Amino acid sequence: QSAVNVPRDFEGCSTLRKYFGQLHYLQSRIPMGAEQEAAVPIAWTEIFSGKTVTHEDIKYEQACILYNLGALHSMLGAMDKRVSEECAAGAFTYLRDHFPHSYSVDMSHQILNLNINLMLGQAQECLLEKSMLDNRKSFLVARISAQVVDYYKEACRALENSETASLLGKIQKDWKKLVQMKIYYFAAVAHLHMGKQAEEQQKFGERVIYFQSALDKLNEAIKLAKGQPETVQEALRFTMDVIGGKYNSAKKDNDFIYHEAVPALDTLQSVKGAPLVKALPVNPTDPAVTGPDIFAKLVPMAAHEASSLYSEEKAKLLRDVMAKIEAKNEVLDQFMDSMQLDPETVDNLDMYSHIPPILMEKCAALSVRPDTVKNLVQSMQVLSGVFTDVEASLKEIRDLLEEDEAQERKLQELLGKVPPPQGSPPPPSPGLAEVSKECSKYMEVHEKASFTNTELHKAMNLHIGNLRLLSGPLEQVRAALPSPTLTEDDKQVLQNLKRILGKVQEMRDQRMSLEQQLREMIQKDDITTSLVTTDRSEMKKLFEEQLKKYDQIKVYLEQNLAAQENVLKALTDANVKYAAVRKALAEVEHKWNTTVQTLVASYEAYEDLMKKSQEGKDFYTDLEGKAARLLEKARAACQAAEANRQQILEK
Repeated sequence: QSAVNVPRDFEGCSTLRKYFGQLHYLQSRIPMGAEQEAAVPIAWTEIFSGKTVTHEDIKYEQACILYNLGALHSMLGAMDKRVSEECAAGAFTYLRDHFPHSYSVDMSHQILNLNINLMLGQAQECLLEKSMLDNRKSFLVARISAQVVDYYKEACRALENSETASLLGKIQKDWKKLVQMKIYYFAAVAHLHMGKQAEEQQKFGERVIYFQSALDKLNEAIKLAKGQPETVQEALRFTMDVIGGKYNSAKKDNDFIYHEAVPALDTLQSVKGAPLVKALPVNPTDPAVTGPDIFAKLVPMAAHEASSLYSEEKAKLLRDVMAKIEAKNEVLDQFMDSMQLDPETVDNLDMYSHIPPILMEKCAALSVRPDTVKNLVQSMQVLSGVFTDVEASLKEIRDLLEEDEAQERKLQELLGKVPPPQGSPPPPSPGLAEVSKECSKYMEVHEKASFTNTELHKAMNLHIGNLRLLSGPLEQVRAALPSPTLTEDDKQVLQNLKRILGKVQEMRDQRMSLEQQLREMIQKDDITTSLVTTDRSEMKKLFEEQLKKYDQIKVYLEQNLAAQENVLKALTDANVKYAAVRKALAEVEHKWNTTVQTLVASYEAYEDLMKKSQEGKDFYTDLEGKAARLLEKARAACQAAEANRQQILEK
């Protein structure tokens, strides 16, 4: 009811558009087309004949609404702006291109062509007026005016059609006369501005012929304008003053000043029209125009089936793209594995600028125990002292035994006894034999302990320097750690390699991001609503149109995949240059790790050294006591043996 009794304003246009859209939604669900089960009779009155025309076809209702939309826009355009004329042209164009022309004579192809070109011609007129008010270049104004002529010529051809003439009757003659008048008038305006351009280019002969042609065409327009309103007559008189004045002035100047040959008009290049207006497209399913689909909950089975087919198309698209991505990723992974390049540690230069945490921990531990080295040295000195005392006692015992043995040998010689074989000592006295036995036992223990003691001193000498270093200033510790020496060229090679590795990662990240975007787009892409309102014959076309939304992201992915070859080639070249630097850095890193491990080992050896040092002191202190007692015993036994020998000699 609102669409039939529509108000003559833009709200009326909105109502017609909404109704037209909802009819489109309805006819895609309910079989209301010609000869379909739910078709109902629809009646409208022809605009020119006044006859009532009835069709059992919902498309006829749509066609009539669309015609009225175009008509209403043309009425508003007469009062308002160019855009209304373009909207009217859009409505008539959609009606011409999408609906049968047999519904009624006022919807014939010729009538609709007439309407379209009348609308576009008037819209172009508005643009022409604006371009003249804005003082645009003469040649542009001429082309805009020539296009007005082209639109009205098309309209005139439609008016001259016999069917159109019989349908329109007297109106046809009036319209044709008015359109022809406009054709001549705007042709005159076009040539007026071509003459002005010739004037700007100082082509004074051309200027004369263009102004003369403009004057001739304007005179034809004036002849055809008889019976037109006074406003039209006034406009024609004003234009005659302008063109007449221009022509007279140009002819006079050329006759008396320039004397240029005036060329024939047909020898000059014709003015090609510049179409700057267009029929605004009608989209029957634009929700911004139609409002919500009031039949949205009615989804036919065919739409569900079509949705499944579309889902398979999306899946196929994803499979194709993923096959390309996975192939490239496999090549990339194999390449990077063979390179053995980790972007995070490709140069390791940062690690040389600070002391590693494990070493800092040891330095911190020693800083709260400042006497560590001193205690170790003192402990080893005490051990050395006890060791020396034991060695001295055992040597003295050995010397006493040897002296006693020598004295015993002399006694035997004096007594005339056969001396024992060379090297075999005479049998000692029972007391000395016991001393000798114990001395040998202590000497054996001492020799074994002496080896351990020597090893302990070596270990201490090995670690003491490292412990002193760890106890000292941190700067000295840092200075003791090896660091690489790189030339400027080496640094440049490193920077280049890191930059290209960054490009590889950037390429990976972008690829993953685009893949994720594609998956999300496909997941969210539901066109069931559009499928409901699309004719089955248009389904394939709709699929193609809908799948175009993925073209841009596919282009980005293709570019990403295509870039891989160049990136890997650049990485190969950079890696070749990096080989020598890599070797040098690996050697320095090995030395650095070894030094750190050695320093840590020295710290961890400290407690063990102190423990073994204490054990050595305890052992030698005990041995020293035993050796001292044995020494006293040896002295006493030797004295007893000497006294015994003296008694023998006296006898």
